[in-house]
Amino acid sequence: MPPFKSRHITVALDVAGCPNRCRHCYVGQPSKGRASEETLRSVVKQFRQWVRPGQDAPFVERLTVATWYREPDFADNYRDLWELEKELSDPGAARRFELLSTWRLAREEDYARWAKGIGTEVCQISFFGLEETTDWFTRRRGSFRDNLTSTERLLAAGIRPRWQLFLTERILPDLPGLLALVEKMSLEDRVRELGHEFHIFIHTPSPSGEGFHIEHLRPTVDALQAIPPYLAEKTLRHLGVSSLTEWIGEAEGDLVTQLLKVSTPVGFYPAIIAFFVTPELDVYPNSGEVAPSWRLGSLAGDGLDTIMMRFERDEVPGLYANFRVPISELAERYGRPQSRLLHSRSTLLDRWTRMYAEEMHRRNLRRRLRSS
Repeated sequence: MPPFKSRHITVALDVAGCPNRCRHCYVGQPSKGRASEETLRSVVKQFRQWVRPGQDAPFVERLTVATWYREPDFADNYRDLWELEKELSDPGAARRFELLSTWRLAREEDYARWAKGIGTEVCQISFFGLEETTDWFTRRRGSFRDNLTSTERLLAAGIRPRWQLFLTERILPDLPGLLALVEKMSLEDRVRELGHEFHIFIHTPSPSGEGFHIEHLRPTVDALQAIPPYLAEKTLRHLGVSSLTEWIGEAEGDLVTQLLKVSTPVGFYPAIIAFFVTPELDVYPNSGEVAPSWRLGSLAGDGLDTIMMRFERDEVPGLYANFRVPISELAERYGRPQSRLLHSRSTLLDRWTRMYAEEMHRRNLRRRLRSS
């Protein structure tokens, strides 16, 4: 891990979990545990008081605290939790993102108005296809209809809905129906009445976390020609790119040829340095999955000194694969030169990083078993 680029740290404790078990989720499956306010306060205290070895004062200069890293506002006391986030964060550091709980939007009419009242202007909603396909991807019946209800309630509250479509083989036959819904619901006109353009865009899921297990649904490059012109144009305008290839990608085999020549590591460094904490007090960096190959340790068993040392020294397989292994080596190990599957550089590197980290984790387990 390169030296900390900032002393502004985010700590996110997954207090309530998630109503979905999405097949694309890069974070991975949530635990069944729940965390209390007392646990959150204890976690925050440990990060606030942590002193880097060799230094005299606490390392963190500005702390942002979050009570979720999957579904925001899923807990019934979400309003109290938002107040708690503001209390425990440094002044002005608590953050809201362009995400809300579609589960709650569909079930609590006042929720959208509350979100608007605390400054929410845009909310992103994810579609994987029409009803059958979206419900299959989220592993929750009613998810698609919740998305439509959420869209209506956002508009009624003066919040702009933004539709995100995930490009897999299963969405391709549903694209005309989804765009017909955009027209039927008059989303262009209704968002324009709020003073803005309606945004809708499409991209492929990342093959990390749960997304690794749906790679058999990744389309080939031919799928780019199946994207309706309206959706293609909206995607380019939303992302500010000149071509779908620039954003969504190209044939894996073509990228393999390019990446075999890259001697540097992936080196992905997130814009926000955050640590995900499970209700069981396991800690993970936000640059990867909530999975054993990315686990930094336990606040209860290892302590924050050990966790941060492992973080800075790339001592877990995920970080090692990201910061220590040349891309050319990943391409040689895992690249498929004949593949026509549709990948961007980032999704392909996500896949290879995940594969290397999992292999390294299994090797480490076997080594520990032999020595025990």
